[in-house]
Amino acid sequence: MKTNIQYKNSVFTTLFGNEEKIIELYGAIEGKVFPDDVDVQINTLTGALFLDRLNDVSFTIDNKLVVLVEHQASLNENMPLRCLLYITRLYEQILKSKNIYKKSLLKIPTPEFIVLYNGADEYPDKQKLKLSDAFKIQGKEIDLELTVKVFNINKGHNIEITKRSKTLDDYIFFIDRIRGNLKSGMTLENAITESIKFCIANGIMRDFLETNGSEVTNMLFVEFNMDDALEVAREEGFEKGIEKGLEKGFEEGIEKAARNLKESGALSNEQISQVLGLAVEAIEGL
Repeated sequence: MKTNIQYKNSVFTTLFGNEEKIIELYGAIEGKVFPDDVDVQINTLTGALFLDRLNDVSFTIDNKLVVLVEHQASLNENMPLRCLLYITRLYEQILKSKNIYKKSLLKIPTPEFIVLYNGADEYPDKQKLKLSDAFKIQGKEIDLELTVKVFNINKGHNIEITKRSKTLDDYIFFIDRIRGNLKSGMTLENAITESIKFCIANGIMRDFLETNGSEVTNMLFVEFNMDDALEVAREEGFEKGIEKGLEKGFEEGIEKAARNLKESGALSNEQISQVLGLAVEAIEGL
């Protein structure tokens, strides 16, 4: 069966998925003011590296190839490995018209990996995750390394970054207000609706929310329901399906994961669609 995979954006990628906002956000992280005419090329992959939530933006700027991820769930310690797989695919995309077998050195943009942690768990302001921590043999000379820089962007953390980007500061306020509404006992629908209305009334992400209000609501329903759905998915065979995908092809693994979830009855077809990025019609046909 040929599965119909439909990838969904997050609020983060929709908000920061344009050149102007990328320059603002990356400049805030780096503490650097880029000129208005700086060359930025967005090259985010539409794929399945971050299956739990498609909230990654990749781009080239200032001779760098940056992979930037917003992470709202408990931080995944496999992020360096996932970034390694991701950057390999990005270089393949960038260099597809180049001859890498020529004798002369082929210059490539310098990679950089950044995670903006926006989860509910306690986490340091700044942290580095290293690929070498996953190696079975430790203490030897390392021939391959990849470092992911993690910045906690929750309210009250890394204020020097949020001060330099009003868009990021507004986004953090928006997400924090939704969480506060949920803690006060509101339903998810009411928590999102109230936060959107409040932010529009107070000039916080006003243009973005007025233009994308209904889409934002739909994306947030997926994002805030994702953690619980993923926990069930992992327990009910999601990871086994992904392992199967590594062995016999990605789409077959996704289909296997969908079958396991459907047979378990743990999630509805709509929830499986949200978790795996499959069309509901494809799941119904399994």
